[in-house]
Amino acid sequence: MGPVGARHCEGRAVVDITVVEVSPRDGLQNESVVLPTDAKVSLVQRLVDAGTSRIEAVSFAHPKLVPAMADAEEVMAGVPRVDGVSYAGLILNRRGLERALGTGIDEVNVVVGVSDTFSRRNQNVSSDEAMDAAGDVVAAARAEGLFTTLTLATSFGCPFEGEISPDRVLAYAERGAALGPDELCLADTIGVGTPNQVRTFTTRMRTEIGTTPVLRYHFHNTRGTGIANAYAALLDGVTVLDASAGGIGGCPFAPNATGNIATDDLVYLLDRMGLESGIDLERLMPTSAFLAVQLGHEVPALLPRAGNFPPA
Repeated sequence: MGPVGARHCEGRAVVDITVVEVSPRDGLQNESVVLPTDAKVSLVQRLVDAGTSRIEAVSFAHPKLVPAMADAEEVMAGVPRVDGVSYAGLILNRRGLERALGTGIDEVNVVVGVSDTFSRRNQNVSSDEAMDAAGDVVAAARAEGLFTTLTLATSFGCPFEGEISPDRVLAYAERGAALGPDELCLADTIGVGTPNQVRTFTTRMRTEIGTTPVLRYHFHNTRGTGIANAYAALLDGVTVLDASAGGIGGCPFAPNATGNIATDDLVYLLDRMGLESGIDLERLMPTSAFLAVQLGHEVPALLPRAGNFPPA
């Protein structure tokens, strides 16, 4: 089992690093401006046109809790269906999965907060209860033939509890791996992680859990360490990283959780390192300007301000 991007890759480059584009979901969910459905579909189209193969397009959270994602079904009805492109939806519980089924979703990303306080703020359940619910969702999604990712939120720190013990993260990672997801993602929800933490987590994940499920990382650049953390993951052979066009994003349930790493900046790094992502940087960069107009403010990505190098 694999995402559509792995199953049907006609006309798309074989990649060294898979960039999971999260701007339509994590990018937009924390913005004060709620984009209309057609603008969200236009964003997805731009990402597809730039060569993105995996896109977290929507969230099936309760519309009252995350109003920016209330039109998930309508967005999925409008996204382009292209060979080699896999669409993911964020799922918090079985009800979210029930909404997702029938929308043409290819992947589900199930979230468990390893901090009890964050978990209760985010999902109104403890971390243990969230893990139990995740097991039900992962099993049901796999039965439907969907690719599954389990994301452990606040793995690097919690806005309410502060430091999170790496042992606690690894304990939840072990429990999560036992549920049988295709990927296990460690998320720096509030952007406090540093490269040494990333390398320690990568080593421990492989020695204590193994290489199944595939390890994926979700970094925020809140405190300027996001790209450094991505580089640290690359050094140890991690091949799946989340990023957001323009660097937009954040978590509405975590104070000051701003700034996913920008896809623009990450792809520039990959290109200069000779690593293929399948994403055409020149075609991607105008997306930042599009988002700035739609959202009414400048986006955090650095590359669109300076331009590519060497100049085209």
